[in-house]
Amino acid sequence: MQELLSLKETVDKYGLLAKKSLGQNFLLDMNITNKIIRLSLEAQQKKDFQNECVFEIGPGPGGLTRAILNANPYELTVIEMDSRCIQIMNEIKEVVGNQLQIIEGDALKFDFTISKNMPKNIVSNLPYNISVPLLISWLKNMAQYSSLTLMFQKEVAERITADIGTKDYGRLSVLAQLTCNIKTLFNLSPTCFVPAPKIWSTVLLFQPLTEIPSAAILTKVEKLTTLAFGQRRKMIRQSLKSVPNLADICEKLDIDLTSRAENLTPQQYLQLAKNI
Repeated sequence: MQELLSLKETVDKYGLLAKKSLGQNFLLDMNITNKIIRLSLEAQQKKDFQNECVFEIGPGPGGLTRAILNANPYELTVIEMDSRCIQIMNEIKEVVGNQLQIIEGDALKFDFTISKNMPKNIVSNLPYNISVPLLISWLKNMAQYSSLTLMFQKEVAERITADIGTKDYGRLSVLAQLTCNIKTLFNLSPTCFVPAPKIWSTVLLFQPLTEIPSAAILTKVEKLTTLAFGQRRKMIRQSLKSVPNLADICEKLDIDLTSRAENLTPQQYLQLAKNI
């Protein structure tokens, strides 16, 4: 990796200005990208990614890519839409060889469930504009992953980790907490990025729970929470009125129909989903 240009030299070489349309904000400080990997591995009680596969979405100039490769994965697959960044990835591939696989395309259309016959991890400074749909797709198949180490806008991270009854508690909180143990690794100031966004960012580590609901049940949970939190100030007898036999199901589960969306625990949403 010492053969590569510095991140700043790489950005200058390709005239790599971040594109707002792609949700790009670049991390050019290797101290920070190395910290992301170090803290993630420490929290997982791992020394490296040896004999494991890693996926990265939107690698940009490659700061996080280099940090992942330094952690010695069996294989790192990067998914990138920006042809300028594909050129940078090809430069890195010339140094590391087939340890780096490059996919030019849309991460929203990529099949992350493909079998690798070894533990799979996702590590990414997620493009802001697709972070939530990507996360939901991964959560529905969380049993297939060893870990997700992801950077979000701080306000999104707060929604993911929110407790029941709080203003940030919602669909993301329920889906994430039904599938994962979630740890906040650290927060990043806007000044860490080029260009600097207006908001802080947060790195979260997701590790799968021992027992995870099926993708079909989680899809039902997603629909229920979309309805409930779409009218979060209304009682669930109103916000979930389209659910067949709602009153009977809630009576069976000892759920009060006068509750509001933020009053139901993730487990209660799960039980509702299993009974409809």
